[in-house]
Amino acid sequence: MATDNTRSRILIADDNAVNVELLEAMLVGIECETAVAIDGRDTLDKVQTFRPDLILLDVMMPKLSGFEVCKALKSDPATRGIMILMVTALNELGDIERAVNAGTDDFLSKPVNKLELTKRVENMLRLRHVTDEVERLRRYIESMESAGAVDAK
Repeated sequence: MATDNTRSRILIADDNAVNVELLEAMLVGIECETAVAIDGRDTLDKVQTFRPDLILLDVMMPKLSGFEVCKALKSDPATRGIMILMVTALNELGDIERAVNAGTDDFLSKPVNKLELTKRVENMLRLRHVTDEVERLRRYIESMESAGAVDAK
């Protein structure tokens, strides 16, 4: 899925080991590297070391909720581009609204359907890598324009 010969990285953030195992099993067909975070604080720490492209984020976790984690990541320019898919048992309209307000890119309700999860993950990873490529091209064009401005002097 990644464009530069590196595998996509997915962080699974869930305090329930059974849920983590289930999500990992569902991702088997997707070429990716996974890591696991067991609570909200651990999620923020793992983001710094693992540098995921996508986070499958449970909402109800100890230490920090998924809403708080999402809001923190989306408000930081260094982590804003990480795709976040909230996976939650909560499905009330107010919960979905809170997820959107926190900055989630998408959400799935539990129990998770394998096909729905894999298609959303594939699409989100594709979008993440296209966005990265556009940003690289933008920086390259800016550097060339700057070099041209220097050469023109």
